Amino acid sequence: MRQEIVDLYEKHSRGALDRRDFLKRFALIAGSAAAADALLPLVEKNQAWGQITSKDDARLIVEYVKYAGETGEVRANFVRPKGDAKLPGVLVIHENRGLTAHIEDVTRRIALEGFLALAPDALTPLGGTPEDSEKAPALIGQLDKEKTTKNFLAAVKYLRTHPLSTGKVGVVGFCWGGAMANQMAVHSPDVIAAVPYYGLVPASEDVPKIKASLLLHYAGIDERINSGIPAFEAALKAASVNYRIFMYEGAQHAFNNDTSPARYNKDAAQLAWQRTISFLKEKLKT
Repeated sequence: MRQEIVDLYEKHSRGALDRRDFLKRFALIAGSAAAADALLPLVEKNQAWGQITSKDDARLIVEYVKYAGETGEVRANFVRPKGDAKLPGVLVIHENRGLTAHIEDVTRRIALEGFLALAPDALTPLGGTPEDSEKAPALIGQLDKEKTTKNFLAAVKYLRTHPLSTGKVGVVGFCWGGAMANQMAVHSPDVIAAVPYYGLVPASEDVPKIKASLLLHYAGIDERINSGIPAFEAALKAASVNYRIFMYEGAQHAFNNDTSPARYNKDAAQLAWQRTISFLKEKLKT
């Protein structure tokens, strides 16, 4: 997949380019409207393509819950292993496409590793994630940042105080959710471990507030996000924050999303996932 096509789709997915302009530019790059039509299915996200763990998996209890947030009740996908064992909690924060089938699948994968996994729908105050994921980035842009952050902080509390929780909570976030995972580390002393995947970095002056251990995943081909890494790492060192950083050379932004053939990188995704699960078990189960 040509890099300029990937970059164009990334711009569109962030809401910086509307659908009409995206298709017009895409056709120019592809060479014709017909060529664009043939390539588009490879670029667009196919939510069924990347399912790894079925929602009917007999090992899991999969449900939707509502918890009290800053904006009122927030809807979330809540998944846990069957049984009554007390387990650590992991907050899963979605990309700018909202609470998609892909993120729910990721939530089930985390639960299978022995965690209470909660994936809130950040778009709940605006009616929830739309069926047409193309509409989600614009809606994400309409969210009140402070209230949204508090909604996720309330999710941390939900996990920490759940009757089946050990009281230990970690966070995993992707893209937009990666930035929010960083904010959870900044704003919540209850977060023990945070794993932002290619997320915007927090302000350097906020880094000393971080009490959590961090596992930071970045894509080698991701100029916009990576430009913030040097200042972030300098601030982490200055504040003596416990962190590990991994750069996946040759991988695109959103390389973990296996419903996006244009950007999914199997090798990078599998390695990052192994590191993520090991890190969460190390920090939350010991």
